[in-house]
Amino acid sequence: VLVLLILSMRRQRKQPYIIDEEENIHENIVRYDDEGGGEEDTEAFDIAAMWNPREAQLVVKNRQDMLPEIESLSRYVPQACIMDNNVHNYVLAKLYEADMDLWAPPFDSLQTYMFEGNGSVAESLSSLQSVTTDSDQSYDYLTDWGPRFRKLAEMYGATDSGEA
Repeated sequence: VLVLLILSMRRQRKQPYIIDEEENIHENIVRYDDEGGGEEDTEAFDIAAMWNPREAQLVVKNRQDMLPEIESLSRYVPQACIMDNNVHNYVLAKLYEADMDLWAPPFDSLQTYMFEGNGSVAESLSSLQSVTTDSDQSYDYLTDWGPRFRKLAEMYGATDSGEA
């Protein structure tokens, strides 16, 4: 019986764990706490942030959630306008382009603050309306809390019947 147990244990012996490179999630973790650390990591930055916008090709991205009703104007401003010293015309061209582009964020929307809190359980959250001086609240219980709360009781106008 002992021999059968030893033979069955040898068959069930676990194979050594081999780390598959696809499953290794720690392959690009680099310690950055030492001076000059991370210089070997050349894959974790976006090279697009370093592109020169004058040399970059024009890429127009349309919104995917809405179809444009009219074709948006080109975002390209002629080089003659930039090279010319007439900045006024350049600014006017950019202003016209921005005004005519209906699909460029931020989208204008009407913000109404006059009716803040109407219809909500909390009412208005305005701190100007939340402080009232002619309150019917009685703060006489503050005098019962002892001498530690005397100053607070005086601030809220609680009357102390013990003092005469």
